[in-house]
Amino acid sequence: MRVIPLSCRKARTAKEVAYVIAGRLIQHYQDFCLSKGIDFTRIESVRPHDDTTLFCSAGMQQYKSLFSDPSYRGTVANSQACLRMGDLDEIGDGTHLLHFTMLGLFSFREMTVGDAIDFWLAFLGTLGLAPDHVTIHPDRLTEWTPLYNGRVPIVPDPECIWSDGSITGYCTEFYKDGVEIGNIVNPLESCIDVGFGAERLDMIVNGTPQSDALETLRETVMTIVESGYRPGNKEQGYVLRKLLRRIHKMGGMLDHPFFKDEVERQKRLRAKYLRLRDRYSVMNADWWFDTHGIDLADIQETTDE
Repeated sequence: MRVIPLSCRKARTAKEVAYVIAGRLIQHYQDFCLSKGIDFTRIESVRPHDDTTLFCSAGMQQYKSLFSDPSYRGTVANSQACLRMGDLDEIGDGTHLLHFTMLGLFSFREMTVGDAIDFWLAFLGTLGLAPDHVTIHPDRLTEWTPLYNGRVPIVPDPECIWSDGSITGYCTEFYKDGVEIGNIVNPLESCIDVGFGAERLDMIVNGTPQSDALETLRETVMTIVESGYRPGNKEQGYVLRKLLRRIHKMGGMLDHPFFKDEVERQKRLRAKYLRLRDRYSVMNADWWFDTHGIDLADIQETTDE
């Protein structure tokens, strides 16, 4: 094997090192699941598994039919790339990531809530991580508290119910340093749906700092692009275009043709708006967007400065 001298090696950036560390954590979870005889799948695309969302927002999305099939039994695990646009205005606060990797465990009429609690306390233990406390819905406090067997402090929380709109269940949530790191849901009272954020675990276990708002936007854009989407006026393409515009408005840069094209496109749209705004001053935002592709929320913010 050829050894490259240290002086000739390309130094890794802090972010590249963080990706390697996070990758090791995901691999560690995969190995842990396989050691328990649980099949594991890695999914790095944020393409949704059904048409209920623009992007995959939870690891359980692809398993909805199995949750609802009373004849199906089995247990699987995965790491699923997720994107939640609802967090857009909160990014950069250290807890909202916009895009993230969910470590999931899904059992259909096989594992119990107690089994799932034992599984996750054991896995977190391999990371040297013990939750500060867990929460349980008051309706399940008597039944589920003994499942922890005094290993973790328990706090009642009436918000411990999870639903995707069609599948609902009580849950118990794990907290460390005041941040929720994951939860165990009991859908339909017969299944298990577990999700833990890989980046949050990485932040706590390895001290990896979270990205600032601009870096989060850049990472999210590249995740969408690598999932096969292009900028456009509808659905995923519009979200991508919106994020590119936000990077530009924040004074950021992105070394990708899509970003450069969007910057030029916005210049043309601003010039067009300035030519037409006096003539069509009474027209509403919908008209501007439908007729000229001009989003007033973006255009006026820059022209009125």
